[in-house]
Amino acid sequence: MTKDEVKSKLKEKQLQEALELVEDAEKGHLDELELVRSLGLLADEELNRETLAVLENEGVTIIYVEEDDE
Repeated sequence: MTKDEVKSKLKEKQLQEALELVEDAEKGHLDELELVRSLGLLADEELNRETLAVLENEGVTIIYVEEDDE
């Protein structure tokens, strides 16, 4: 899925916060993102994987933390 397709899917599903993360990454305003691996970013596994790939392609470092670290 291309970046534009991911953004379109996020808009379609009204996932505004995830869309804002992608837009912030595009602008260079997001360097790192901490996630609990078991939770991910989005409930939709495919969209989650594709969104994280877009973020990483934009230079964002994904840092996975354990649930106890939160």
